[in-house]
Amino acid sequence: MQHWLKLAELDFPPEQFARFLLDWYGREGRSLPWRNTRDPYPIWLAEIMLQQTTVAAVSDYFQRFIERFPTLQALAEASLEEVIDLWAGLGYYSRARNLHATAVRVTTVFAGEFPRSAAELQQLPGIGRSTAGAISALAFEQHAAILDGNVRRVLCRLFALQEAPRSSRAEKQLWAWSEMLTPHERIHDYTQAIMDLGATVCTPRKPLCDQCPVGELCRARQLDLVAVLPLKQASKKIPTRREVVLLVNRNGRYLVRRRPAAGFLGGLWEFPGSYVNEDERLEQRLAWLKAELGLSGPARKLAEVEHVYSHFRLKVIPYLLEAGAGSVAEGSDWVERSELTTIALHGAHKKVLATLAEG
Repeated sequence: MQHWLKLAELDFPPEQFARFLLDWYGREGRSLPWRNTRDPYPIWLAEIMLQQTTVAAVSDYFQRFIERFPTLQALAEASLEEVIDLWAGLGYYSRARNLHATAVRVTTVFAGEFPRSAAELQQLPGIGRSTAGAISALAFEQHAAILDGNVRRVLCRLFALQEAPRSSRAEKQLWAWSEMLTPHERIHDYTQAIMDLGATVCTPRKPLCDQCPVGELCRARQLDLVAVLPLKQASKKIPTRREVVLLVNRNGRYLVRRRPAAGFLGGLWEFPGSYVNEDERLEQRLAWLKAELGLSGPARKLAEVEHVYSHFRLKVIPYLLEAGAGSVAEGSDWVERSELTTIALHGAHKKVLATLAEG
């Protein structure tokens, strides 16, 4: 059974942890495009982009966003479609929708000034507890704890937490540890430092324990548990859904449509498709889809693809159809083959595009 530590039982004071970490950060801290500023706009932009994404993947996108939207006002005045299209390829597109919604809200409700406290920041779209803490600490030097993926891993090992790290009990304990270790001085540097520690030293695989500035305090290291912590989450069984998709080609241009801004995958482009009912044959759904689009003629089946979302697995059955000059349903666009790789297609249909290239 997990032994739940209390601060008074630790072998080290939190000030020692912060001192070791800050000394190391002064020597080894990363140089990143969104650092060396206290402007909340680029800090917020980077923190949203970094949610569930690596620094390597984010850097170029951050630069493009700053060039296209140099100020919060510029981002707020842009259309949601512009923002989503510029986000294309970064994934988790709800972040792009929330980014735009927050820009609009801050400019209209807060007169263009970001709230300073983590509690107020959490009221904005797409800003959770950890992201709010990071913005508050980095931009405003407020005493605010964070618990992103890197920090979660550091704390699981530091205290040898032998419980699934996303359980409600573990979540409560990890937040408590994060808050207790966060110092009241040099909050900006400390926040950057603990994120850097997880990203560059206390990594998921093959952590560099011999280079860790707080290695002597680490219980997982003392107990030889570094390789097994954090514990893996139990995998959940998720349902499978089927979708018939039509790749409609007319003189080298392909039919795509943009999903409604609200809802699942909102604002992204896709090939025309339709989910298949459990008791329905593929041929029935394909015929329905062709009729909806006002199309006829034979369709050639391409290789099936699978794509896993957080709550279901999608099996896509794509068909290629050569269309004549007739009209199609409203709300669709024809794009060149080369454009298909640049528009914001959602992940499952990017895989469909790959089958087209192979075919």
